[in-house]
Amino acid sequence: MKKAIILCSGGLDSVVTAYYVKKGLKYDKLIILFFNYGQRALENERKYSKLCAKNLEADFVELNLRELGKISNSLINTKKIAKKLQKKDLGNTNKESKKYYVPARNAVFLSYAFSLADSFFVKDGKNSDVFIGFKNEGSDGYPDTSPKFVEKINNLQKVATFGKSKLIAPLIKMDKEDIIQLGRKIGVDFHKTFSCYLDLEKHCGTCLACRLRQQGFYWANEKDYTDYLRT
Repeated sequence: MKKAIILCSGGLDSVVTAYYVKKGLKYDKLIILFFNYGQRALENERKYSKLCAKNLEADFVELNLRELGKISNSLINTKKIAKKLQKKDLGNTNKESKKYYVPARNAVFLSYAFSLADSFFVKDGKNSDVFIGFKNEGSDGYPDTSPKFVEKINNLQKVATFGKSKLIAPLIKMDKEDIIQLGRKIGVDFHKTFSCYLDLEKHCGTCLACRLRQQGFYWANEKDYTDYLRT
């Protein structure tokens, strides 16, 4: 039996990753791992992560890391007003992207993910691969979303754990439009994903995550049926 632990926020990239692990890579046992770190979109992220787990017949595990949110100045964790972006603003998103950076978030998340994987190994002697939905970020990427980061995490876990689990980022060379096309192919219902960073009932339509979602559908030549407050 192939077991996978998939870090999932309920967003488009992580849900496609989960479906790909199940339907493309044929893993038998899936665990959807969700983190509560005081993010503004917590309720929506939890809702759509649980829905992903239900649809894939996966187990859902939530870990509470609210202390991480308390030390973060990111727009993801604070009530600061998010800039309403226009499509033309996506030419260079480096400055805006940094406003959403949660310090070392993925390093913290993955430490817990490998701890969970190693607990399974100690219990039954079986490894669990860890999957994360990194995409191709180009020069705008965070330090903890790069191929080098994935490589270093894998090197670290070899000496930090008993098991032989590994971190896999299957979408890391793909752009958003490639991920959307893959999602369509493997049966992802994008209505059942949530990308917005804000604490709203619907996608706001103007934050960085919403604008990148919109452009992804545009470049994928796919109809975007997302219900946005503004476009």
